[in-house]
Parts: sequence; C-alpha cells; structure tokens
Amino acid sequence: MSDFNTIDDLKVKGKTVLVRADLNVPMQNGVITDDTRIRRFVPTAKDLAAAGAKVVILSHFGRPKGKVDPANSLKPLAAPLSEALGAPVAFGEDCIGTPARAVIGNCAPGGFVLLENLRFHGGEEANDNDFADALAELGDIFVNDGFSVSHRAHASVEGLARRLPNAAGRLMQTELDALQKALGNPERPVCAIVGGSKVSSKLDLLGNLVGRVDKLVIGGGMANTFLAALGTDVGKSLCEHEMLDTARAIMGKADAVGCEIVLPRDAVVAATLAEGVETDVVEVGGIPSDRMILDVGPMAAASLCDLLETCKTLVWNGPLGAFEFRPFDEGTNAVARKAAELTRDGRLLSVAGGGDTVSALATAGVQDRFTYVSSAGGAFLEWLEGKTLPGVAALKK
Repeated sequence: MSDFNTIDDLKVKGKTVLVRADLNVPMQNGVITDDTRIRRFVPTAKDLAAAGAKVVILSHFGRPKGKVDPANSLKPLAAPLSEALGAPVAFGEDCIGTPARAVIGNCAPGGFVLLENLRFHGGEEANDNDFADALAELGDIFVNDGFSVSHRAHASVEGLARRLPNAAGRLMQTELDALQKALGNPERPVCAIVGGSKVSSKLDLLGNLVGRVDKLVIGGGMANTFLAALGTDVGKSLCEHEMLDTARAIMGKADAVGCEIVLPRDAVVAATLAEGVETDVVEVGGIPSDRMILDVGPMAAASLCDLLETCKTLVWNGPLGAFEFRPFDEGTNAVARKAAELTRDGRLLSVAGGGDTVSALATAGVQDRFTYVSSAGGAFLEWLEGKTLPGVAALKK
C-alpha cells in the first residue's frame, strides 16, 4: 500500500481542487519550445475534471522574485494548456484574493482555471503562513502534481498540503512509484551510472548511492578524478586534483559495504573539445600528456553493456562523455541503447533523470524507451542524494 493518497482516494465531485503543477516551460519570443511538462500534466487535470471537480491550476514561471513581472506571466500558457486539455481554460489575473475567487466562482464543475504566477508574491518562496492561508481559502482539496518542485518548502508545495486534504497527482504518483522501485525497494542487482564533470557537485549523491546499489559506474569528468586518485595520469583532462582524497574515501566506503565502483578501461582522447576533432582511443594507463579524456572508449562501453546484462535495476544520472560534441556521444549512446533494449525485453527496470541526462538520452534516441525518465532536475538529484523532499513528505498519510 502506498504511503500517500492518490486521486483515486478522493471524492472530488462538486469540489474545488487546487492542483500544483510545474508549468515552467521553456519559451522563446512567446513560443513554447518544449511542451513536455504540459503534456505530462494533462492526465491529472482530465481525471479530476471527469470526476466533477473544478480544476484550479497553480504554477510558477521564471524568477520574478516576488514582484509582478509581465514577462513572467502565465497568461500566454492558457491557450496551449487549453489545446492540450481539449477544453477552455479561464485565466485569473492573480493567484489569491478577489481576482482568483471571481474566476473560480465563474467556473463550472469539470472546468479549468489557470491562476497567475505564484512567484509574483514573495510569500510563495518564503512559505509564508498568510500567503498559504490565502491560497487554501480558494479550494477544498489540494493535489500536488509537481514532483519537480517538491524539493522546495514553498507555500503552494508544502504549505497547502498542511492545510487541505491532499493527494498526489498522476505525474507525481508515477514518479514516486518509479523511484520507489528503483531505490526504495529495488530488484537486485542494482546498477547506478553517475556522470557529469565534477565530483564536488555530486558528493552527497555518491555518498548515498554506495550504500544502496551493487554497482556504481562513474563516468564523465568525474571518472578522471577517480582515476587520478588511483595514480593514473589523466593528461590535460578535466580533473579535480583537490578532490583526490575525497574520491579515495568514497572508494573506501564502497569497498566496505560491498559496492563495486566501475571506472573506464579505455577512453576517447583529443587535444581539444570540439566537433569533429581528431581523436584516438587509448587505455586509461596510457593517456598522452597533451590529450584530454572526452568519452569512455569502446572497450569500456562494451563492458558496461555486458554489466547491464547482469543487473535488474538501473538508475542513471549524467552522461558518460561530452555528448554534445560528436563523436564523444558514442559511449553514452551505446550504453543507453543497451539499457533501452533490456528494458524493452522486460529484463531491466530503468530510471533516469537530472542534469543533462534527459538530453543525453534524447541524443541516443531512447528517451521514451526507459521505464521512467524524470524531468524533475533538482528534485530528482535530491532524491538520489537521500534527502527528504518537503513536498513529498507533506503528502504522507
């Protein structure tokens, strides 16, 4: 049994349901360039409306810093949201007070209202009691469908959940279920792939994972620091030499708890990082002094594919190389496609997210072929680090 309520546990007919979504979509010149967050929100909104609720949508957009800023208005999102829902979406010129009450009052059961940017009020990010009270006055029930903002103790995330009967929306439910299966109660062996440039930015993540997974694959620039900590000359490669003792401590902890740390055996090197530069493949013990490691080599990629064959669960955060520049995407592509193949065959539960991971999987053409790919960014990372997410904790029964 889940430790949080879902929409299926609610009686919403005739009720006003406040739904915290994350509609902070990327826009250029007033045009949405990626509508993933809108599309992922649609099932929650439609299910609530079909059950007879007034659906009042709350979100932030941009960083207006507690002041009204027309450039960060949610009004331009009403039309694309309406198109995605296949129904009209009324817009409220404020998220509290008379404008909000008026537009909600004019909404029929089964209808949709989008209120103005929560962060036009400083009380949102401060989790101010008066602001949270003003939001709560607008509805009968609270649904959090914004896992991506649930690492923040904001009024519309944590405060509302403390004031109204609450539940997780469909997207939140899917995300929490996937994360629970990946690290909460996983089928073993569990493999984690952690890439990225700096050990210093992922200390908490690495420290948490070594105690929870069976195999920890370290790639990207971080692998250079671990290789250097083992006495390997990494040439001109990105390397945090001041973190060598930290890397050794992480390896020591992993060894003590029986977690195998996997580092690349060979690497793709070049003199500079750019598209189409001359490259060489060398074993990690023979990196030329004037070259930098920019991707795992073919032996390392093949070895990782073989490793995945032996695992039941995969958690992936961060690319294995500088995937934005060809051919340094090849290692990530090969391993990602193998994970997708094993997922398709029912042999691997694969969960990925955070940082550049989604973009890297898109480059490999497999972003829709993992068990679950989170677009949550910071919240996904904090979950990997083992931290309590205020928005999730507030939903617990």
